[in-house]
Amino acid sequence: MSENQKDLMGLDRLEYLQALVTEFQVTESSEAKEQVLANLANFAFDPKNYEYLRQLKILDLFLDLLTEDNETLVEFALGGLCNLCLDKINKDYILEAGGVSAVVSCLSSSNEETVLSAVTTLMYLTTPQSRQEITALPVVECMLRFSLSANRRLRNLATVFLEDYCTPLQVEEARSLTKHTALGIPLPKE
Repeated sequence: MSENQKDLMGLDRLEYLQALVTEFQVTESSEAKEQVLANLANFAFDPKNYEYLRQLKILDLFLDLLTEDNETLVEFALGGLCNLCLDKINKDYILEAGGVSAVVSCLSSSNEETVLSAVTTLMYLTTPQSRQEITALPVVECMLRFSLSANRRLRNLATVFLEDYCTPLQVEEARSLTKHTALGIPLPKE
């Protein structure tokens, strides 16, 4: 924990989160940014923090970071979104902000944790209104490929996605089009 973070422990929750956001914005160090973002993603796990995180526009920060070149920042931002999207207000916000396409783009990450969080986040974001976008043919093709992965966690999660979020017709259509070759989307590194 940095000296600056130790000084922040005496602050109330909102002030502490604001200090983290400020530290993220002003620091030049990639390592410090990663540490701060990991902390923010962890705070996103606790429903007591949701209102503060919305107030501080941290959902926007997480969404913006999904296109970063730094794979660790993407991993932590997506983890934060995954933690937040079980809440209806947060879910609606993420959906309205175009979050589905941003999360879908993370399926092509070479980082295993990012891909696992992306699949999980898509499942959490599924509503009657978002289902069509989340189960679009390219996504279903990708899940078919993931369901064949040697990585047990990814294989199991993709199988759940296919069985619980897709219709048998969608799965069959994707299977017939690709024969399990979702080209262009590499499997994450083990």
